[in-house]
Amino acid sequence: MNWLGLLGRNTLGLLALIGRIAMFAAQTMSHLVRPPFYTREFLNALVTIGWLSLPVVGLTALFTGGALALQIYAGGARFNAEAVVPSIVAIGMVRELGPVLGGLMVAGRVAAAIAAELGTMKVTEQIDALTTLSTHPMKYLTVPRVLAATLTVPVLVAVGDAIGIFGGYLVGTTRLGFNPAVYLTNTVDFLEAWDVGSGLVKGAVFGFIVATMGCYHGMNSGRGAQGVGKATTNAVVSASVLILASNYVLTEVFFSA
Repeated sequence: MNWLGLLGRNTLGLLALIGRIAMFAAQTMSHLVRPPFYTREFLNALVTIGWLSLPVVGLTALFTGGALALQIYAGGARFNAEAVVPSIVAIGMVRELGPVLGGLMVAGRVAAAIAAELGTMKVTEQIDALTTLSTHPMKYLTVPRVLAATLTVPVLVAVGDAIGIFGGYLVGTTRLGFNPAVYLTNTVDFLEAWDVGSGLVKGAVFGFIVATMGCYHGMNSGRGAQGVGKATTNAVVSASVLILASNYVLTEVFFSA
């Protein structure tokens, strides 16, 4: 029965972890609406999370849009439906690929950086020093990063959507023989406002998840270099899994009908 006991311990440990993360997220949200607010930390987080993540998100979206156009054209050619390439590339980018890939790229870059930074601060007792100076660590370290990620990731998603559609346009007009005007017309005619809006909502949720996971694992990292490395890995893994899980839930809510 040892395996059953091991399964039970792992299950209880997972449930306890989920509970701790939920309580951490709830505390973060409660501190968002209570002063004081550290503007300088918030502005630094805006630059670090938003502006510095733009190149990797843009390049990912550009090549994804081009590859998506090639794949849809190859699949549509089997049914003489090559004309659907512009509309499906646009819908696929703004609904799914733009938000999800953008969130995952930000998770790989931002969640790891936040966890490593806060984990190092904990190891060197800088977080304890903040408490000694009567500064709440969550308000000073967590709230600015979570708010900045929640606001900037939708912007990154919108930029990524545009670049991804442009990547599909480049491939479609230069490699697949589409007329540029017809391609743009089909893209605009079949794209609805809620397609874009749902992707932006997903981006905000994904940004909250990324920053929350980075802050949680960083502030709860173990001692030493090994603890910081483990916290960084756990932040990226948990943020990526939660992004994919929440993406399904949001898609079910938005488009189940």
